[in-house]
Amino acid sequence: MKIALIQQHATRNRENNVARGLRSLEKAASQGAKIVAYPELAFDLFLPQHPSSSEALACAEPIPGSTTDLFCEKAKELGVVVVLNLFEREEDRTFDSSPVINSKGEIVGKTRMVHIIQAPCFHEKDYYSPGNLGAGVFNTDFGRIGVAICYDRHFPEYMRALALKGAELVLVPQAGAIDEWPPGIFEAELQVAAFQNGYFVGLANRVGEEDLLTFAGESFITDPQGRVIARAPRGRDYILYGDLDFSQVNDCPAKKHFIPDRVPEIYRSL
Repeated sequence: MKIALIQQHATRNRENNVARGLRSLEKAASQGAKIVAYPELAFDLFLPQHPSSSEALACAEPIPGSTTDLFCEKAKELGVVVVLNLFEREEDRTFDSSPVINSKGEIVGKTRMVHIIQAPCFHEKDYYSPGNLGAGVFNTDFGRIGVAICYDRHFPEYMRALALKGAELVLVPQAGAIDEWPPGIFEAELQVAAFQNGYFVGLANRVGEEDLLTFAGESFITDPQGRVIARAPRGRDYILYGDLDFSQVNDCPAKKHFIPDRVPEIYRSL
């Protein structure tokens, strides 16, 4: 089963960003992809690189809403599953959210980023309320998909929760900048998460130079053995494909050993 990660840059022209995203979806589907995922805030400049303003907060949108309507229609037309990441507004709160759209064009659920960082060029507590929907894992026609939005991937407890809910594939919409951390650390972190928890991981990263940050790209896919099986280049738009065999999930070390050998009562006492 083929998946595609859409590594794309964003400009101030949101309409153009969305149009490019839809064209990439069509191209990915034409190449046989059944699951297509996008980076964090794929259709906007990375808003939290600046402290929040009323203008920036006004960019938040409802889910479902105009953007998800477009991708629901296209997902149904193409018969694919789509995982987006949007700046969501619900009443007086805003979230970093990933709706999951099935191949019938229906939103089967959404994940809201739980852990919120506040750091230079990542003023995320100015923008996002902590997610209140838990660690999302969703049934689709092409497998059980978990979502770990950007900062959530740093928390082993969250990544384990996705495994305990039966995720076969975890998608990570990311906004990772060049030289943000030691080279290779994010990749190594998710190789370990895939190995310890027994699922495939697909990280879809932003790419391109923006006001204060330059995003790296270098999206990648790991298998349940912790091996990187596909990697996108740095610094340019790219559609990364990966062929996944979910039978590997049931035959990996995590499912045969690590998960069954857990001792949860010990962990609760720490």
